[in-house]
Amino acid sequence: MSKVIISADSTCDLSPELVERYGVHVISLHVRLGDNSYLDGVDVKAEDIYAYYDENKALPTTAAINIDEYTEYFKGLLEDGDSVVHICTGSAISSCCQNARIAAEDVGNVYVVDSLSLSTGIGLLVLAAAEKAQAGMSASQIAAEVEALRAHDHASFFLDTLEYLYKGGRCSALAMFGANVLKLRPSILVDNQTGAMGVGKKYRGTYERVMEEYIRDELSGKDVVTDYAFITHSGVSPEREAMAVEFAKKYGKFKEVYATHAGSTISSHCGPNCLGVLYFTKP
Repeated sequence: MSKVIISADSTCDLSPELVERYGVHVISLHVRLGDNSYLDGVDVKAEDIYAYYDENKALPTTAAINIDEYTEYFKGLLEDGDSVVHICTGSAISSCCQNARIAAEDVGNVYVVDSLSLSTGIGLLVLAAAEKAQAGMSASQIAAEVEALRAHDHASFFLDTLEYLYKGGRCSALAMFGANVLKLRPSILVDNQTGAMGVGKKYRGTYERVMEEYIRDELSGKDVVTDYAFITHSGVSPEREAMAVEFAKKYGKFKEVYATHAGSTISSHCGPNCLGVLYFTKP
């Protein structure tokens, strides 16, 4: 039986424990702080981003994995397997997918899937792919089935601050001012048909109240796949993380809720205390 290797960009935000458990391979995006370049999840963490911003009032820059990097990476994976299924950062927000596909054509036996998502919205697809590989499915079939799953992959989050989006040119000064005056925490929804992000409900109140209301809105009345879901955040207290996990179990009836920390790439854009619930719905 041929060996299929499952791979993903570092923006999948899977914990080291899940990466090891599912045998997933990960390639890192680049994060530049001033004159120094780092690898997402390897030698730079979200906390480094916030410390750099607090000191310099400037955001880091993030960069996609280039074609040559993907080419060498895929060649290395194929030394240990017969084929690769690589799940990319959504093409609506990064050039990673385009670069990976060019590299895959050159290398061969590499199937690139556009996640149309970010963070553990990608991670959900990665775990599904790994489960299919463990069941003995071929790479081409895994890629096709994961692409079909995208329509049932729900990714969203709410922001505690618009400052990082504003500094990154992704929201206007007026929007940030209005949110600050009204003490709003807007939710951001990922369109699982296009991968584009849009603003959802704008919440008001204490962080804990908003967190429960947001999770309830996202899960109540949805026909969710109850095997597992993710609570992914860009740095909250252990108490808030535990509270969010309990809310997800309460409103989604999930058997397992994985809490993961967003990597430095995602955190560079959303800022601290961003939190999301990510899950599959039934076909």
